[in-house]
Amino acid sequence: MACAYHLQQSGIPVRVLNAGATPGGVIATREQDGFRFELGPQSFLSTEPLLKLIDALDLKDELLHANSNAPRYILLHGKLVQAPLAPPSLLTTPLLGAQTKYRIFTEMFRRSRPPETDESIAAFIRRKFGDELLERLVAPFVSGIYAGDPEKLSLRASFPKLHEFELKYGSVLRGAMKSRPPKGTPRAGLCSFRDGMDTLPRALGARIGDALLNGVTVTAVRRGEVNGKSSFEIDIARNGHRETFLTNAVIVTAPVNAASEILKSVSEQFAASFARIEYAPVAVVAAGYRREQIGHKGDGFGFLVPRSEGLHVLGTVWNSSLFPGRSPEGMACFTSFAGGATDPSLLEWDDDRIAETICSEVGRVLGIAGPPVTRLVHRYARAIPQYNLGHTDTVSALNAAISSVPGLFLAGNYLSGPSIGSCVEQANQTAEAARIYLASIGVAGIGSVAHA
Repeated sequence: MACAYHLQQSGIPVRVLNAGATPGGVIATREQDGFRFELGPQSFLSTEPLLKLIDALDLKDELLHANSNAPRYILLHGKLVQAPLAPPSLLTTPLLGAQTKYRIFTEMFRRSRPPETDESIAAFIRRKFGDELLERLVAPFVSGIYAGDPEKLSLRASFPKLHEFELKYGSVLRGAMKSRPPKGTPRAGLCSFRDGMDTLPRALGARIGDALLNGVTVTAVRRGEVNGKSSFEIDIARNGHRETFLTNAVIVTAPVNAASEILKSVSEQFAASFARIEYAPVAVVAAGYRREQIGHKGDGFGFLVPRSEGLHVLGTVWNSSLFPGRSPEGMACFTSFAGGATDPSLLEWDDDRIAETICSEVGRVLGIAGPPVTRLVHRYARAIPQYNLGHTDTVSALNAAISSVPGLFLAGNYLSGPSIGSCVEQANQTAEAARIYLASIGVAGIGSVAHA
């Protein structure tokens, strides 16, 4: 929808074909028993493209900013330890031993080169800093971002800046220091909206207006030609009826399984590349409690859990600590995540077993007495795309396939970052590429196949 909105603002008519009953995909807010729960992303970073979009949609007054100093915690031996958020604190944290701290401190005085072949995050951290940093800090943070397995995730695809720092400077810390933004540059902060995360897709949907069609199944996309110019036919099913749209360009923003099916009639080149992209399954468990039930003061962002702790929960966000209006007076709410690439079989459990297991684990960590006053479970069989080893080659292959089909474009969280900010930035770039293409063929019309 960000892509479609950008095109509309350029004066180009669009049509957005959305499979869901409402816009937003995995961004969804649910009100339950006076609590406001997020079923997908819990917050977002205030990147420049995203803030510009929020401003254009007149949502600045709805924006909530979390305390930038809110601590994050790591569970270590059953106890919550504050996570180091800056390089200096890595040298004082009780999470790491003296040998690991020495390797961190001396890394900026050493020079290394990354291997020619793709390297996993785990291999990179072991090579540069050792196992302890990987297990106690890096792996939990990777679970928090990708719900992924650091043994499989590609460093250069998932965290390209780290790869670039070593390639250019021979040192990650030296590269980070030399690449710091100028003093006074605003830092991206953690944000949400007063009425929840789905404020953004609802506002986009309202601006796009009648051009947004919900509950649509795209059954086929075919290439054609009108007056000597490339065009596409899009077959859809909606409310029991079938229609065919004719358009000059198509942007496919669907997940890879749907995109592969949509594009099979356009080119055989896409299927093999899409098949290489895996997704991590995730269960979201949201729960509300009376404050007197909770032993921990819960004064930060939340906590992450190393796999060595032997728990199913990957991490927990303390929503009511971060943003107002998330729980009734005298109450608190948390959202936990489980499953992921390292524990996919958990998604085979029923909802009650998932909720009871995760609430029990979180309860032991936070000293919670008794069951929650309300809870919900929401599961995603394909939650977050995994930027596994070879992902950069896969994206290159997709770009090559796209370049062979004039008027066809891809956008999605499997290409250049899964965050909301990354998706908005990519949406703007894709919309601009589509606008330039349409101008080059002397037409102004586009259909957008979104989450079909």
